[in-house]
Amino acid sequence: MALQFHHGQREFQDRFDSRRLADRLGSVAGEAFNDDLAAFIAAREMFFLATADADGVPDCSYKGGEPGFVRVQEDTLTFPCYDGNGMFRSLGNIRVNPHVGMLFIDLESGSRLRVNGTATVHLDDELTASYVGAIAAVSVRADAVFANCRRYVHEYRRVSTSPFVPVADTDPPVPDWKRDPWFDGTLPADDPAHDPSRPSAPAIPRF
Repeated sequence: MALQFHHGQREFQDRFDSRRLADRLGSVAGEAFNDDLAAFIAAREMFFLATADADGVPDCSYKGGEPGFVRVQEDTLTFPCYDGNGMFRSLGNIRVNPHVGMLFIDLESGSRLRVNGTATVHLDDELTASYVGAIAAVSVRADAVFANCRRYVHEYRRVSTSPFVPVADTDPPVPDWKRDPWFDGTLPADDPAHDPSRPSAPAIPRF
């Protein structure tokens, strides 16, 4: 299905004489993943997830894991949700507004893939259980799958995997911010940070 453009997008396309270009690029957007696209997604260790609440107020989140943590099956993607900061901005938004945008980038080659779709949150089911360390899982039925120009993507190299990414038969460290006195009394009762035998690792944002 070709991308559909609303009047706001058309306004700028006409202002900069790009309507023909937009229509040509939009004509190749699909609703399913071929083998090449599935392989591209399977090789990624991160993506950006855009959600919005019931009023359309947007939010954007980084999602990371081991290569293959985003799975592809025909027209649907699935990915795990790991322990975070407890605000559940992405999952909460999906509950009230299932429309999401996903951006996958290969930071070495600059290749980009965008996926717009309809998301569903999964709790305490087989999908969630299939991901090591997941507290929930999300499935996204694709409405539009399309590539983007890579020209402005800066080249980066991967250094290491986050020590917090869940691995089978291994307990990840506790993020050090959870043991900061400022958070005393706020953590969930079953949070691993309550266990003094679990090591900590730096995870406080540095700006």
